[in-house]
Amino acid sequence: MVWVPPRPSSTDRRAPLRTPAPRCTTMSMEWLLDWSWSLDGLRDFIATGIQSFRDCDATALAAVACLLVLFMWYCYHVGREQPRAYATVNALMQSAEANGVQNGFVYCHSPECARCTHHDGLNQKLYHNLQEYAKRYSWSGMGRIHKGIREQGRYLNSRPSIQKPEVFFLPDLPTMPYFSRDAQKHDVELLERNFQTILCEFETLYKAFSNCSLPQGWKMNSTPSGEWFTFYLVNQGMCVPRNCRRCPRTYRLLGSLRTCIGNNVFGNACISVLSPGTVIAEHYGPTNIRIRCHLGLKTPSNCELVVGGEPQCWAEGRCLLFDDSFLHTAFHEGPPEEGPRVIFMVDLWHPNVAAAERQALDFIFAPGR
Repeated sequence: MVWVPPRPSSTDRRAPLRTPAPRCTTMSMEWLLDWSWSLDGLRDFIATGIQSFRDCDATALAAVACLLVLFMWYCYHVGREQPRAYATVNALMQSAEANGVQNGFVYCHSPECARCTHHDGLNQKLYHNLQEYAKRYSWSGMGRIHKGIREQGRYLNSRPSIQKPEVFFLPDLPTMPYFSRDAQKHDVELLERNFQTILCEFETLYKAFSNCSLPQGWKMNSTPSGEWFTFYLVNQGMCVPRNCRRCPRTYRLLGSLRTCIGNNVFGNACISVLSPGTVIAEHYGPTNIRIRCHLGLKTPSNCELVVGGEPQCWAEGRCLLFDDSFLHTAFHEGPPEEGPRVIFMVDLWHPNVAAAERQALDFIFAPGR
């Protein structure tokens, strides 16, 4: 007898159960499909690029290659440059102290200083500095400076006696003895807003005159009559550390001026004091690339500034802008009881000297270069 398993009835028949595929297998299949599509797209993209490259004009390819080479050369050139270190105020002061500061006044000891050197080789030295600048950066925008250096002797010798800068003349700059306040409006307004701050620091300094004839940090200048004292914060592009520490708010204010000349030998900032009866001899400034700003701190009667034969008077809390490459003088003929005439002086860029020219002039006339 053979046993036969019973067949299920039609009512008991059910669809066989399907075991679901693992989730990881499904994800793998989807990823493989996406990857194959990505490879197909990448293959099509490469094929299209190669075909476009074959169809491209040879002149266009050469132009692209030249641009690529120039870009690589520029990156290499910039990469070779040593990054410029921006020193803090304290580091700057310590550096200036180490470079010879006497009685708070920086004296130039370099025979090669362009500001203090007057000899036949000066033009060659300036041209060498310009070439060095152009090699590092660019000749773009250097037309006027190149023209000025090349023909400097002719410019200085042929200038009319009313304007004759002693060191460097930049051609094609608008020329006038006095400038309006709008020439450097931002810096003029900033100085005038801080009039009381500068005046307070001066009054603290001036108290030392009752104890000795020439307090530390002050410099006496040669005059035909009377006494002319100056207290420099920046002298020929270099800060005077001890003096800056004694006028910290005024020194910080210089950093807020947009057009202050602070990186070349033509930049100065100082307090200037004329005692009653003082006359400053007529003289010329070193260059026409700057305008000199006088902020009146104390302005007695009978005090005048004469530039190019035109007299002007100072006013307390107001700025007076002029081109000191013109023949100029100043005097104080007021009574002794009115006290000294006091101004804060700072050199600003001539408004028509372009940014590229300013950068180049800072390089060419850097202190000690």
